[in-house]
Amino acid sequence: MSETLAGPVAPATRPEPAAARSVRRVPWPVRIALAALGVLVLAAVFAPLLAPHDPMESFGDHVLTPPGGAFPLGTDELGRDQLSRMVYGARASLWTGALTTAVALAAGTLLALAATFGGALADTVIMRVVDMLLAFPGLLLALAVVAVLGPGLTQALAAVTVSLIPGYVRTVRSYILGVRGRDYVKAAAGLGAGPVRIAVRHVLPNIAGGLMVLATLGVALVTLEVSALSFVGLGAQPPAAEWGSMLAAAREYITSAWWLTLVPAAAIVVLVLAVNVVGDWLRDVLDPRGPA
Repeated sequence: MSETLAGPVAPATRPEPAAARSVRRVPWPVRIALAALGVLVLAAVFAPLLAPHDPMESFGDHVLTPPGGAFPLGTDELGRDQLSRMVYGARASLWTGALTTAVALAAGTLLALAATFGGALADTVIMRVVDMLLAFPGLLLALAVVAVLGPGLTQALAAVTVSLIPGYVRTVRSYILGVRGRDYVKAAAGLGAGPVRIAVRHVLPNIAGGLMVLATLGVALVTLEVSALSFVGLGAQPPAAEWGSMLAAAREYITSAWWLTLVPAAAIVVLVLAVNVVGDWLRDVLDPRGPA
């Protein structure tokens, strides 16, 4: 009767998840950071199409040419187009950052799972080794690894990977412990599920948001460390188009050819700042209350 007088009752709508509302309301700083990352990714992917010249080609009549004309970002001490080298440098920086972070995070996650589900002995051994490695600053540990392996971009990537793994093991282990104590994991264990099934079906899906945030922030850290190693001559070697090595080569011309230093330094700052802004936003959206 009441339905007839008042009209049909509208069906109850399911409240929109907080994560979906956060994604729709992306702050302006995050939008700018995403746009900057998009530009860098496009430059890296389409470097052969966007670069006006070969990054190794020298123009003898245009040594240390200021920005303008046929060379929008000027040329370096060998007459090479700075814009072309910056575009190819974006490819090197993003590729090294993504690859190194993925390998380090995968290794750190596997070691954290082994420590958590492998028993007291495995946990003690793995975490004591991690504590020992964490006693060294990350860049210092990377320098030590490069000193053993020798200079080069591949060696620098291996060194940075080794320096990142201990921190990832410690962080991911805390995520796993926070999820492992929840009721649905205890119920799965009570029903006879083994450690592998619990890890794959119940733990990893519930820490995926935290892992994504770690991966995003890791790209910025890798970019800084690889650029630092290249800057001191232990990473990418000349004439490779890599931002850190380009900065190192430009030190001698910092007063006479300012663009050689400003352009790669600005690119590193923009990439690191944009990744950090996006990573902080993802952390708020995907895991606002932390891993526990």
